[in-house]
Amino acid sequence: MFIDYIDTPLGLFEFMATDQGICQAIFCGDEVNGDREARIKSNDITSLCKQQLAEYFAGKRQTFTVPLNPQGTLFQQSVWSCLEKIPFGTVKSYGEIAKMLNKPKASQAVGGANGRNPITLIVPCHRVIGGDGSLTGYAGGIERKLWLLNHEGVYFENKTKYSAKNNVKKSDEYKALDINNVIHKRQAKTQYLR
Repeated sequence: MFIDYIDTPLGLFEFMATDQGICQAIFCGDEVNGDREARIKSNDITSLCKQQLAEYFAGKRQTFTVPLNPQGTLFQQSVWSCLEKIPFGTVKSYGEIAKMLNKPKASQAVGGANGRNPITLIVPCHRVIGGDGSLTGYAGGIERKLWLLNHEGVYFENKTKYSAKNNVKKSDEYKALDINNVIHKRQAKTQYLR
């Protein structure tokens, strides 16, 4: 297993790879077991991933081409494949993803698979919202989700409601978001990933 880290505006980001591709990517906050530098074991895939993440956060990359190797059920894999097709700067609802899978009644199952995505950001689960346009949960913290969507040019009217017809610019309400509150915290879903 190969592992590396990158400092981001949203806190430390950890990514792991096999020889086939990235298998896990998470916001790890300040929680790194042992000496971070001693844990780093890079290969060509982690080096490419680090480069592409740096470009994304610098506003110079909209898609990731690093090889991926996520582990999950066939259904989870099919959902994650759909997530990869959501373009930068757009959002889709759980229901829309269910329809992409030809399973229009599987919105809740799609939500479960979305929440188990082991490759945060690169497989863009942050681009999924509720069918009513509501900003739904995110294992990395809702503030991170909002930051990522804003970074991609997607804005919410009142921090929680998206409208494609009224994709508004940031207002003073966004200044109230306390991203520092989540930067130092490990992504919630890591409890089942490790």
